[in-house]
Amino acid sequence: MLNLNRRRMLGMLGGLSAAAVAPPLLAAPPSDSQRRTWQACVEKGLGWVQRTQSRLGHWTAANYPTAMTALAGTALCASGSTTMQGPYSENLRRAVEFLVSKARPNGLIGDPLTDNRYTYGHGFSMLFLSQVLGEEEDSLRREELIKILTNAVKFSVFAQTKSGGWGYVSAKDGNDFDEGSTTITQVQGLRGCRNAGIPVPSEAVENAKKYIYDCQNPDGGISYSSKNRGTSRPAITAASICCLQNAGETKSDVVQKMLDYCKKNLYQIQTQAQSFSHWHYSYLYYSQVVYREGTDDKSFWEAFRNRLYDRINSEQNGEGYWDETSIGPIYVTACNLIMMQLDLGYLPIYQR
Repeated sequence: MLNLNRRRMLGMLGGLSAAAVAPPLLAAPPSDSQRRTWQACVEKGLGWVQRTQSRLGHWTAANYPTAMTALAGTALCASGSTTMQGPYSENLRRAVEFLVSKARPNGLIGDPLTDNRYTYGHGFSMLFLSQVLGEEEDSLRREELIKILTNAVKFSVFAQTKSGGWGYVSAKDGNDFDEGSTTITQVQGLRGCRNAGIPVPSEAVENAKKYIYDCQNPDGGISYSSKNRGTSRPAITAASICCLQNAGETKSDVVQKMLDYCKKNLYQIQTQAQSFSHWHYSYLYYSQVVYREGTDDKSFWEAFRNRLYDRINSEQNGEGYWDETSIGPIYVTACNLIMMQLDLGYLPIYQR
């Protein structure tokens, strides 16, 4: 059910513009000026996302409309809007309708004929639609989403490899290949579904946890794949911690070694040139990790957040978006907006 305070707020805000209704960040930064700067950054970014949605309801970049639509929708949801109320309600309804239209009889949300990495879109879609389901007031739409997500979970279980991970396509289509980033996408999507009341086999989650453990290197970091170990990767490691936190695994020695590795490699907000590829992917997940770790030590989160948000703000262009990868601006913009709205705590999957 919709949180009562959130319902009242959205009801009061429904007729206002997006810029007028963006809620304040809850953990105060060092100065009011900095807070206003961050808020303006978020408002401008959300406005760009709102304006660039296609009439069919999707966003696209590098031919990944399913994944990009789910990420963009999650960024809009993180502001407090639902499909029924708030300044982005219409955009969210259209995004949901687009993803619903991509749900296939076998449970896959996506199009394997045009997307050679369809598990990303499937996982992000499970995550987004599960967050929508938790706030959906229309009974017919709820029934439809429950059916789609139930089938989507079954497809994810079917697509899991013998090692417990996932690849860019299902195990059958990909000769049982798996790798870390798509595994994390699936596990977080499954967790979102479970939180929304969709049955998720515990065996699939346990196998995924074992997969991550098996990919850990002596330095605490996680390698690319169970079949291609190599050096530890900050992006995969950060996402893996987030995945294990979602699965309820927070206190093991394995997780602590991963936390230590990421604190050394990510906490100070290195630049892309100094460190590694996939900067935004890394911090999309590591920001969630630090936010949860900041439950007991608020300063641990706030110091990190201040550095992260200042950097993100400094790189936004005049139109409100970010574009620093070959994938396209909607990808980077959605990632940055999700990070900058963690303090709001609207989406269950990101809450402490």
